[in-house]
Amino acid sequence: MNATPPAASFVAPGGAPLSAGSAGQVPPPPAPREPVAQAAGRSLGRLAARVLPPLVAVGLFLGLWQIAAAGHADGLPAPSAIWTDSSDIILHPFFDHGGVDKGLFWHVASSLSRVGVGFGLASAVGIGLGVLVGSSVWAHRGLDPIFQVLRTIPPLAWLPLSLAAFKEAQPSALFVIFITSIWPIIINTAVGVRNIPPDYVNVGRVLRLSPLEFFLKILLPSAAPYIFTGLRIGVGMAWLAIIASEMLLGGVGVGFFIWDQYNSSRISDIIVALVWVGMVGFALDRLVAFAGVLVSRGSAAS
Repeated sequence: MNATPPAASFVAPGGAPLSAGSAGQVPPPPAPREPVAQAAGRSLGRLAARVLPPLVAVGLFLGLWQIAAAGHADGLPAPSAIWTDSSDIILHPFFDHGGVDKGLFWHVASSLSRVGVGFGLASAVGIGLGVLVGSSVWAHRGLDPIFQVLRTIPPLAWLPLSLAAFKEAQPSALFVIFITSIWPIIINTAVGVRNIPPDYVNVGRVLRLSPLEFFLKILLPSAAPYIFTGLRIGVGMAWLAIIASEMLLGGVGVGFFIWDQYNSSRISDIIVALVWVGMVGFALDRLVAFAGVLVSRGSAAS
């Protein structure tokens, strides 16, 4: 009786033996990696696509501004004149000679500290009221008309009332920030709460979640895009309110700096300060948007 011949075996390139039956299951060779130079070029191309358009737009804007202002010495200064007149505050924003004689960094930092306190209070109170108005029909009917009326009052219209109530500039500025930025937070939070899917609410009831657990596990993730949309609008309005109120209240702050330079007829310094205001406002918006992406796992508007 003939013995069955042993199965043929093969040796894989890595040294491991393979039987004839498994020879057809050899994994395919790994795909060749993209060359480093090609990957770097692709990354640089994506970066250029993001950076070049705004740089070109800014360059065209400055060029047109330079041409338009060149023949009008009594109007707004040209970009070249701004650099000549205000190079000191552009290059040295950190000086501190005491009092209000400070660099733009310290004025902006003082304004940001006020915005941080006022906007933080508005966020806490606004989200709480928004949850109440969004989850209760009676609260919505009673409070929503009041909110709709109060939110149309301009920020500076609150300033005389706040000065009469608090008698001091600092708490008055904080109140103006608070009362200006709270309305979009309330309204957007209420809309987000009302748009929570009913199935999510039913799951919370079945699991018998406590109010805190329902807020953290169901309400906040579901309403986060709406809440952070309100926060982004609110932080922008808070930044607008502090600049306007500081013009009248005085003290260290970018609003006071702008008003003081106007009284000194230093228009170039005002334009530099406005650039700082715009850049800081943009940074605040991006910061809140980034926080919204983290909390809502990418579903918040960016």
